Amino acid sequence: MGFAPGEIVLEIGYGSDCDAQLRQAIMAITGTEFLEGSTSDVVDAVLLWFRADDGDLVDECMDAITYLSETGPLWVLTPKVGRDGHVEPSDIQDAAPLAGLNQTSTIAVARDWTATRLVARKSAKR
Repeated sequence: MGFAPGEIVLEIGYGSDCDAQLRQAIMAITGTEFLEGSTSDVVDAVLLWFRADDGDLVDECMDAITYLSETGPLWVLTPKVGRDGHVEPSDIQDAAPLAGLNQTSTIAVARDWTATRLVARKSAKR
């Protein structure tokens, strides 16, 4: 997922169904604990655990990127197909541009979770 030592990661949407091994692996790489909820810090990356019944994905993405550095990724983690709370990939593809983001990749990151990397759209040079 591209994490590096010292990076600050904000985690949103954590629940008992989240993958503990994935969380521990990311924290082991960064060497930092996740920030949770509201923060006044600028972060290097955001992990957004999102399930079908968690509300509006556009709103969640827009809220998440308010804390994100200009170059940092927003990782939207969703349950895989057949799991409770599965989110259709097209829902993420539709939400990203509405939140001012581009989708760059989707990878399987855990037994029950898929991660989609979203980044800020680049503005046109003048």
